[in-house]
Formats: sequence, C-alpha cells, structure tokens
Amino acid sequence: MRKSRVLIADDHKIFAEGLKRLLSEDFDIVEIVADGRQLVAAAEKLRPDVIVVDISMPMLNGIDAVQQIKKVQPAIKAVFLTMHPDIAYAVRAFKEGASGYVLKNAVPDELITAIREGLKGKTYVTPMIAGKLMRAYESGSQTQIEIDTVLKLSSRQREVLQLLAEGHSVKEIAFILNISSKTVEYHKYRMMEDLDAKTTADLIRFAVKQGIAGL
Repeated sequence: MRKSRVLIADDHKIFAEGLKRLLSEDFDIVEIVADGRQLVAAAEKLRPDVIVVDISMPMLNGIDAVQQIKKVQPAIKAVFLTMHPDIAYAVRAFKEGASGYVLKNAVPDELITAIREGLKGKTYVTPMIAGKLMRAYESGSQTQIEIDTVLKLSSRQREVLQLLAEGHSVKEIAFILNISSKTVEYHKYRMMEDLDAKTTADLIRFAVKQGIAGL
C-alpha cells in the first residue's frame, strides 16, 4: 500500500528533522523546506498529499504560502503545526483551507491523527484551542475584527509587508517578488493608508502581531 506523501515546512532544522523521524514510519516524507517560498515551489514540483507547515517562516509565512498553493492545487491537505495558540491565527488558517491545527507542545500522536483526519477529508483542531475557536466563530467580535483587518490586504501586500518586517530593502523586495521598486513603494503606501500606519515601524508591529511576519 502506498504511503501518503508529506512535505514538511519549518525553519528550525533540528525540529524539522525530528518531525521527519516521527512521521517516516507512517508516511513518505518527500522533502523538508525552510521558508514559505521554498514551500510553494516544492509543493508545485513534488505534489504531496499533505503539507505539515509552521505559521512563522521567513520570506513567506505559512498561511499565505498555503493560500498560494491551494489556488493551484486545492486537493493538497495542509496541517499547521505551530507554537501560536492565538485563535485569530487558527481562524485565518482554516479560512485558507487548513485541514488541521496542532500546537507544537502537543503529544506526537496528535499530529499523526491530524494528518490522517485531513487525508479523510475531515478537519482536526487541537483540543487545547477547540473550545475557544468555536466560541470565536460563534461570537465574532474582536477576533473577527483582527482577521478582517488582515484580509483588507491583498496577498501581494502581505508578501511585501512580511519582507519589510524581515528587514529587506525596497530594492531587495522588488528583486525577490520580481516587481519594480515603484510597485513595492506603492504597496507600502497603500498599506499605510489602509491600516492608518504613520511609519514603517507601525507596519512592522502590525505584521508581527498578526502573524504575517515571524517573531
């Protein structure tokens, strides 16, 4: 029987190698990647059944990477394995098509369960946040406001914002995204207007708070 093919995305090499050892008995680990852009490229090339992905990754965060992948390959299952217990992150992850959300301090079997449930077309939420997540969906309120604020930004704007927060110059961002410096400046200006940000530092604080850029 063919093992399901799993792609791991985590920028902590020792942790990722540990995941590989944990999952190898049950799944075929096709590759480990260390940033969101590598993840998008590897998913297109390798076409795994499941992606196990962190949220906080350099170059492109896990949520936006999954969004890009799902547009092209909607059948791929995405299980988030993250340190973030923040409900807003989980809601955003599921909005982008996640099959599972597991915290890194969970027991190992929980991740395996989440992957298997995703392969069955089901959704798995770690019990540590399941109750809070349900209440967030029911009540909306501040969590929904925060999510709506993030979703005001286009996927390209979020890409620019993450790279700004990681310290890249406008010229470097233009090269990475294969766009002009003027386009980068335009996105930056529009984000400052839409988010009522006075400085680049304000934009960076927003990016970190909302999980667009890593801590």
